[in-house]
Amino acid sequence: MAHAVSSGNEQVQAGVRRRRWWSGWPHWTPYAAAAWSLAYGLAGLYWALGGAGYPFGPVPDDRSTGSVLEPSPAAVAGPVIAALGLAGAVCGVFMARRPASGGAARWVLLGFGWAQALALTVALQDYTLIAVVAFAPLLVVFAFTGVPGPQGGVGEILYWHRDNLLILFVGGVLWTLAVLAYQRRTRGLCAHCGRGGRAAAWTAPEAAARWGRRAVLIAVLSSIPYDVTRVAWFFGCPMGITDAFLKDMQDTPGMLGIGLGLAIASTVGGVLTHGLVARWGEVWPRWVPFKAGRPVALATAIVPALLVSVVLVPGGLQMIRGGDQPFGWGTNYPAMLWVVWGAALGAATLAYYLRRRGTCGYCARG
Repeated sequence: MAHAVSSGNEQVQAGVRRRRWWSGWPHWTPYAAAAWSLAYGLAGLYWALGGAGYPFGPVPDDRSTGSVLEPSPAAVAGPVIAALGLAGAVCGVFMARRPASGGAARWVLLGFGWAQALALTVALQDYTLIAVVAFAPLLVVFAFTGVPGPQGGVGEILYWHRDNLLILFVGGVLWTLAVLAYQRRTRGLCAHCGRGGRAAAWTAPEAAARWGRRAVLIAVLSSIPYDVTRVAWFFGCPMGITDAFLKDMQDTPGMLGIGLGLAIASTVGGVLTHGLVARWGEVWPRWVPFKAGRPVALATAIVPALLVSVVLVPGGLQMIRGGDQPFGWGTNYPAMLWVVWGAALGAATLAYYLRRRGTCGYCARG
C-alpha cells in the first residue's frame, strides 16, 4: 500500500513538472501583484509631484471615462496611489513568503488583498472592459485597416484614460489570484484547488449541477431586455426611448449597427452559457472539426466565461450610477441588469468547475 501511494505521488509530481509556467500561479502571483503595486505606486508618486499623464484628471468629454476616480486632482489622488502601491508591494511579499496561519496579521493581509482585488477589477472600472471584450476582433482589424468614420485610428478608441483602466484590471486579476492562494495556504488547503478540509455540501458535483442550472437561467434571462431593445431600435422601433433619440441614432453612421452587433454577441453568449450545464459543454459536438468527441478542456469554457462575468459587473454599476436618462428607460435600465448577468454567469462558471474539476494534479485530492 505504501509503495502504491508513493508511486502515485511520484506520478503527480511528474505531472506537475510537465505543466506550463502559469500552472504555478499560487507561487508567483503574490510577487507579481507586489511588483505591479510598486510600479503603479511609483507612477502615483510621479503624478503627485506634477508629472504628466495623470489618468484621472479632467479631460474633454470624448476622452473621459466613467471611473469613479474621474475627475480627481493629482495632488490628492497621487499620494494615495503611492501609499497604496507601497503597501501592496509589502503585503504581496509577505503573502508570497507564506507566513504562519492565524493571528491578526493574516486578517490584515486578507482584508487588504481582497479590497485591492475588488477595487481594481470592479469599483474603479467602467464599461471599457465590456467594449474591449466585445469588440476585440474588430480592434485587431482596425489596427491594420484604420477605424471607419472620423476617428484617426485605434488610438482614438483606446486612449490613455481607457488604457489605464485595463492596466488596473490586470492588477486586480493578479491581486485576486494572489490573495486566493494566500487564503488557501494559510487555511492548510491546497493552493491550486482549495481542497483539504471538510468540503461544504454545496460544492459537491450533484449540488453544483442543481444551483448551476438556476444560475444559467438567471444569466440568460437577465440579458434579454438589452438584446430586445437594441434589435428594436435597429428596425426603427423606439422601445424605451424617445422618437427624437432614435432619429439621432439613425442619423449617426454605425450607431444602430453597433447596438445590433452587441445584441447578437449577447445572444450568442447566452447560447454558450447554456453549455455550462449541457453535454456539449463537456464533450465537443460531432460538427466541430478535429475536436469531435473529445473532452472540452476546463480552461476553454472557464476562462472566457469568467472574464465576461467579471467585466459585466462594473459596466452595470456604471449604468446604475447614471440613474434616469432624459432619452428614456431603454438607454440604461436594461444594461443595469449586467450586474445580475455577471454575478449569475460567475456562479454558473463556478458550478461548472466544481462539477468537472476531477482529481487535483498537485494534491491528488478529488
